[in-house]
Order: sequence, then C-alpha cells, then structure tokens
Amino acid sequence: MPIGTDILRNKLRADTEADGNASETNAQLVPKYVVISPIRDEEQFIASTIDSMINQTILPAQWIIVNDGSTDRTGEIANESAARYSWIAPVHRRDRGQRIAGTGVIEAFYEGFTHLNSEDWAFIVKLDGDVSFEPTYFAKCFRHMAEDPSLGICGGVIYTRENGRLKMDVQPTFHVRGAIKLYRRACWEAIGGLLKSPGWDTVDEIHANMLGWRTRSFPELRVIHHKPSGAAAGVWRDSLKNGRADYVSGYHPLFVTAKCVRRLFQRPYVTKSLGHIYGYVSGYTRHIPRITDARLIQYHRTQQLRRLFCLKTDLD
Repeated sequence: MPIGTDILRNKLRADTEADGNASETNAQLVPKYVVISPIRDEEQFIASTIDSMINQTILPAQWIIVNDGSTDRTGEIANESAARYSWIAPVHRRDRGQRIAGTGVIEAFYEGFTHLNSEDWAFIVKLDGDVSFEPTYFAKCFRHMAEDPSLGICGGVIYTRENGRLKMDVQPTFHVRGAIKLYRRACWEAIGGLLKSPGWDTVDEIHANMLGWRTRSFPELRVIHHKPSGAAAGVWRDSLKNGRADYVSGYHPLFVTAKCVRRLFQRPYVTKSLGHIYGYVSGYTRHIPRITDARLIQYHRTQQLRRLFCLKTDLD
C-alpha cells in the first residue's frame, strides 16, 4: 500500500534537526513529493511561504504556484522565485473577478495538477500561500508517514496571531486543515482526489477513514497562518460557507446543531452560529448538489453521533 516506505524509513532515521537544504543525494533517498499552491492576492504573505519552502531540509520535486487571477504582485513574486529555483513553476489564471469559496480553490489546484511534470511522486501537498513553518516541517511529516503505513493524510497544527501573540487553533487531531494537507499517493488515488465543492477538506478525510486510512495533525508541527481562515470573505460569508460545506459533506443535523450552539459563545457572538446554520439549511432549501455516496454519508453520520455521545469512533 505505501510507496517507498522502507527507503523513507531508512532516510528518516537521520537527524532531521540539522540546518541546511537537502542535497541532490538526499533527494534521491526519499520518495518524491510535489506541492500545489492555489493562491490569490497573497502579495503580503507569499514571501513567507516561499522562504519556508526553499529552506526545507527535504525539497519538493516540483512546486506549482497557481496564481488564481491575482490583482496585486502575487504573480510577479511567483515568477521571480521560479527564475531562481528550477523546481518552482508558476501557473497564471485569468482574473474571474471574485473569490469562489471552496470551488475556486480546487479548480485552481487541479489546473496546477495538470502542470506536474513528475509522474513518480509519492506524496502530494495542497499548500496555501499565506503560511510559514520550520525547515524540518516536511521531513517530520515524512517521518510520521514512515512510522505509520496506514497514515494517509497528515499535517501540522495551525497557529494564528491574536493581540500580537500566537494562538493555536483548536481542532480534532484527526482533522488536517485544508491549508496544509499532505497526502500519501496510495490514499490520494483511493479517495479519487479532491471534491470540487465546499467541504472538500472534510470529504477527503471521511472517505480516507472509511477506506481504512488514518488522518492526523501533529501538534509539534507548528504552522503559522498569517491570514486567518475566512479573513478575505468576512465573518458572515465565511460562516455561511462553512455551513454550506457541512451540508455538502452530509453532516448529521444533530451534529450541526451542536456546533452552532457552541459557536453562539464565540466572538463575534451569535453571528458565526447564525451564518453557519443558515448556510447548512439553505443547502436543503436551494437543492444544492451534495455528495451522493450513501455509504459515505452513513459512515460520516455514524462517527459524528458517536462523537456527540462521547463514544469511541474509528478516528480515535
């Protein structure tokens, strides 16, 4: 099932805490990984992401930066980086005039996917353009992958700045944020890639779990998210998008209700909860397309109800 696990395990016995970039020799000893970053108007933050990538102790075989119609200098910065590093390849899309929550980012991702020139990659990463992380980030991810052949999706934990201090975003350990997802190729192919719809970063994990793959975020892998999720859309639109994603993903109504009750007490009070429930319910009233795999929805809802009533789940 896993690709190149023995080679990877032998390589990762070495001390990954050492500074410096991976040499060509090291690159030959580890399975190839490729990175795709669909980004739009990230002039303020993309330099931090590029700096994090070029300083990784294990470099990717290819990094596709998809400039999704940016109106600032994002595209220029991507071009400048590609001129310096042969493994960085920019792809430029026309400006469609607006962000399309959920759908737009995956459309841009798949356009980048068509530009991959490496066919023997063992891992693929969906990476946002407003994050930064330590030089050993990917080396440590691969160590976790080598230690657990059933681990299909992994990543770090998101931190954001609040009042000048870094604060960890609370999330279940089985969930990996969409900004920093690393997929083992066998898992990626088993789930058929990503859903081109809001909720894609939930459906991928549900599908992987149902097929026997584990998904984990690791707290020692700190990722700084310089632009908090939903910042570009605003609180109401972001909450509506999250509710719509829950509808598309087949969330159980009781589980969504519990989420919305909890969000009543999160700032800005009430707004997040109302936006979320409206997004979820309007999916039904507007007959918006959702996942149609009845087995997947049943599996997802069963796990949610078990979590709701504090019972052991497949994700524990």
